[in-house]
Amino acid sequence: MRASRLLFLTALPALVIFIAFWLLPVSRLVLVGASGKEGLAAYLSVVTNDIYRASLVNTVPLSAAAALVSVGVAAVVGVYLQRREFRGKRVVVSLLTFPLAFPGVVVGFLVILLAGRQGLIGQVSEQLGMEKVVFAYSLAGLFLGYLYFSIPRCVLTLMAAAEKLDPALEEAARSLGASPWRVVIDVIVPALGPALVASAAICFATGMGAFGTAFTLASKINVLPITIYSEFTNYANFAAAASLSLVLGVLTWLILMAARSLSGQGSAAA
Repeated sequence: MRASRLLFLTALPALVIFIAFWLLPVSRLVLVGASGKEGLAAYLSVVTNDIYRASLVNTVPLSAAAALVSVGVAAVVGVYLQRREFRGKRVVVSLLTFPLAFPGVVVGFLVILLAGRQGLIGQVSEQLGMEKVVFAYSLAGLFLGYLYFSIPRCVLTLMAAAEKLDPALEEAARSLGASPWRVVIDVIVPALGPALVASAAICFATGMGAFGTAFTLASKINVLPITIYSEFTNYANFAAAASLSLVLGVLTWLILMAARSLSGQGSAAA
């Protein structure tokens, strides 16, 4: 009896925080989302409304592409840094993770300085006699911004996973005549599988909800976070904003749940 009471008292603060800061706000969000003229049909507006559907079509592939590219780049960098010792390695790792200190607005501003109307790429292209290259305010600019804050997250995760790789498995594969590429595909990638899936899922979720970077760069395109912001600030359409928020949250949660399931299966297979 005392043990169960102690367990309840220990869990009580977490339960209060869960109810106050998650359950009640989400419940309120569900009610507000269904309070408009469309009622519960508002939750289908993300596929029936042209503007909302375009935002979804822009957001999901953009976040998925950024996650896949980030994981691919970070896997190579992470494994290399984990297995190589060289002077200044700690400085290199620190510089690679430095973008994590920047908020999304700063990341967007950095992309503008690189590929905006007065950006470095545009100035160089003009000096070379070509047309001025400006892509900071397009999907390409958003993609670059998402890579900027996604790759450092993946590098740290994959460096930790690469530390646990068993070199004996790679040596056994080489002794059996496997080429370097076959060792990578048949040994290293499966062993890193859970970390790769988890890293991609985190990057995808971060991209789906990235507001600061999108707010700075998305002047010509719509993504879901900006559409939600516009609905309740410019049009006071709280029902649409709430329903879109829930759709965004549920979609991201489903991806994370699927990634967790795949990570578990990958761990078992490894």
